[in-house]
Amino acid sequence: MSDGRLSQRLGFVGLGVMGGPMAGHLVEAGHQVTVWNRSPGKADRLREKGARVADSLADLGGECEVVFLCVSRSEDVRDCLHALTETARPGTLFIDHSTIAPPAAKELQSELSERGFRFVDAPITGGSVGAQNGQLTIFLGGDEADVARALPLIAPYTKRAERVGGPGAGQMAKMANQIAVGGALLALCESLSFAHKAGLDVAQIRSLVGGGAGGSWAYENYGAKILAHDWSPGFSIKNQRKDFAYCDEAAREIDAAIPGTHLVDKLLARLQEGGHGEWTTAALYEEMLAMGAAG
Repeated sequence: MSDGRLSQRLGFVGLGVMGGPMAGHLVEAGHQVTVWNRSPGKADRLREKGARVADSLADLGGECEVVFLCVSRSEDVRDCLHALTETARPGTLFIDHSTIAPPAAKELQSELSERGFRFVDAPITGGSVGAQNGQLTIFLGGDEADVARALPLIAPYTKRAERVGGPGAGQMAKMANQIAVGGALLALCESLSFAHKAGLDVAQIRSLVGGGAGGSWAYENYGAKILAHDWSPGFSIKNQRKDFAYCDEAAREIDAAIPGTHLVDKLLARLQEGGHGEWTTAALYEEMLAMGAAG
């Protein structure tokens, strides 16, 4: 690992469907890992693997050289960092795997740098399966030296990780990713709902189309959930729409057109307003089935 040591004192904040497996990979790589989650029960499995469970964010911040965050919104990251930096030592590196607003990432890097800390925005993609299998793609934004320090540490759960620019650039790259994810989701659900209404064998069409030019990660992974009518996340509608809001803000800032993203967000909003915000985004298939040709 970096600095010529086999292990380092690492902290991990946020143990959801993505963060939990990621922290587990760090433990398995031989690091001394301290974890914290707002819901303490999510740390039990990691405790069994050998991680220490911190009593508080301040407890974790005071003992770790590098701290990873994988929480939800910009304000959640800011709140966590406020508590962590009460006790963290100057030079502590914070690696944020959350998806937050790009301007927020730039502001946090600037504020932390002024106080002697280091910060890299490093949002992730690859879904819960990618996290479990250690096959995530990661977009890193930050100073070159800080990214160079981060890269070997995130290797246990990474398929591909690259610096895409300075502070905030990682989040801008994640916005580009979420725009593509939304388009692929719509293509999948529109295609399979059409097949269903045409009286075709949806499983057969998923296999045939998914193996050709119409195939995608969504076809492979979310297609299986559609066939099983399994709407458990995965990645929830609520979180996808949160990311789309950040995409909209970023698009307005750079004067970019994202009409497809706006359409998918509008369709997912119907499901969320119906009380299904915790369902996987693949449940868009249900909304497409309920719609007629006139929309």
